[in-house]
Amino acid sequence: MNEEQVRKTIEESIATKQRLSATALPRLIDLCELAVATLRGGGKILLCGNGGSACDAAHAAGELVGWFEKKQRPPFAAIALGQTVPTLTAIGNDAGYEHVFAREVEAIGRAGDLLIGFTTSGGSRNVVAALRQAKAMGMSTAVLCGEKRGAALEHADVAIQVPSTSTPRIQESHLVCVHVLCAAVEEALAP
Repeated sequence: MNEEQVRKTIEESIATKQRLSATALPRLIDLCELAVATLRGGGKILLCGNGGSACDAAHAAGELVGWFEKKQRPPFAAIALGQTVPTLTAIGNDAGYEHVFAREVEAIGRAGDLLIGFTTSGGSRNVVAALRQAKAMGMSTAVLCGEKRGAALEHADVAIQVPSTSTPRIQESHLVCVHVLCAAVEEALAP
């Protein structure tokens, strides 16, 4: 990769985030308010995604349970689904991979909790199934995706669509959303 290719990649990432800022701020604020209300009400935040999106889910849970910027604060209840390999493989083997997150939602989710699904395509079947399960249980739901209109949007109370079809640019923007969410939770609940 030469200098021009590197520069182009960075500039595309910046441009995607600028478009996100121009189009999605109200929904990102809605997500932050929903997360704060969930935690304030005694609920927990469940997160899920596949591949790099699983890493985004785990990153968010880690920042909320551990620390983001404020080191002297209580932990916030957050769990990234699909992170326990025996559970993931057992459900995938016995019921099918499309059920791995929904089964965990059914086991540990409760009315008043929030499920956040990450899917760059907006159509990951296991994320859609988890969102559907969460709604059936009286949980709030949110999805972070790309600009394609996937099935996940039908099951989300709040949807943040990154204005891009490039998986790397979408995931980079999802990370910005995760950091905004964590900062908002800390500001509201650990002033």
